[in-house]
Amino acid sequence: MNLMSAGLSGFALGGSLIIAIGAQNAFILRQGLLRRHVFLLCLICALSDATLIAAGVGGMGTIVSQSKTLILLVTIGGAIFLGSYAALAFKRALRPAAMVAGKTESLSLKAAVLTCLAFTFLNPHVYLDTVLLVGSLSAGFEGHERLAYGAGAATASFVWFFGLGYGARLLAPIFARPAAWRVLDGLIGLVMSALALGLLWSALSEF
Repeated sequence: MNLMSAGLSGFALGGSLIIAIGAQNAFILRQGLLRRHVFLLCLICALSDATLIAAGVGGMGTIVSQSKTLILLVTIGGAIFLGSYAALAFKRALRPAAMVAGKTESLSLKAAVLTCLAFTFLNPHVYLDTVLLVGSLSAGFEGHERLAYGAGAATASFVWFFGLGYGARLLAPIFARPAAWRVLDGLIGLVMSALALGLLWSALSEF
């Protein structure tokens, strides 16, 4: 297998793992609609994924998979964080009059960055996907092909997050209506709640 094929395989896997309705994607979508801190937040998400993918390809996946305590702590912390954010989303959904595009209350740069980092590193699935899965599958490649595979997976993250963040602007006319924000935040709240419950169930099953 040549470098191009290895890179495309990594890109396909990375894309299939990241293109899903998750906490991180929902947050970037909302910030993209608000046009607030989009470039920096997309860059943080993409670089975080690239770092974790590099760690997985470099062999960190084996170490992480053996630390059940670490995975459990991240799972519980992630569930608490997602549950809290779900509550905030539902609260916003109940106040659609305050969500008109251009007048919406948004996070400060510091709060947005911290929230983005929390969504990224307090989600145990990010470790399972980027570190363990991508890392384990990269074992099928050697040398430069393995590096190309990891680079392909990381590239998929950059393409997705920047496409999502800036592509959200195309939906701006729809979200000029408060009702659209109510639906979006309601859906975000449901997604976050489902993820939080899933993480709690996963944590409880370990006992």
